[in-house]
Amino acid sequence: MSENLVEVSDYLRDQLIFLHTSFKTSSDLFTAINKAAQENGFVTDQFLPKIIKREATFPTGLQLEHRGVAIPHTDADTINKEFVAVVINDEPIEFSRMDDPDQTVGAKLVFVLGLNKPHAQLDMLQALMGIIQDNELVNSLENANDADQIHQLLS
Repeated sequence: MSENLVEVSDYLRDQLIFLHTSFKTSSDLFTAINKAAQENGFVTDQFLPKIIKREATFPTGLQLEHRGVAIPHTDADTINKEFVAVVINDEPIEFSRMDDPDQTVGAKLVFVLGLNKPHAQLDMLQALMGIIQDNELVNSLENANDADQIHQLLS
């Protein structure tokens, strides 16, 4: 691995780890992330409208071999303190696909990026791609029961 590669675990915040949730839409998910992030000072009041708009314009759903995932993110100016939120939903949430916005993918695993350094986003996306391509690791993430397990799996 590259020495410059970011460590996802350094950006995990317990307040932004949502396990066994029942969100029906990406907007529901974004609203919950926004609420927790605002309560903890991670984001500005522009985070929610900007992430919803960005997802509509530049979708983040990815269809992998065994599952769909999504990695939504938005403008750095909406982030006060950096984070990676982890959502494991009980049922897949529809996201438009990054590679074909006319198609959707069902994602149970969602990483919401809250990064405020422009170049950090690419490094984080590379780190997350390594994680989501590991089917065994993703299965373990989807079966995690608490934030400690998420931290251990992503360390």
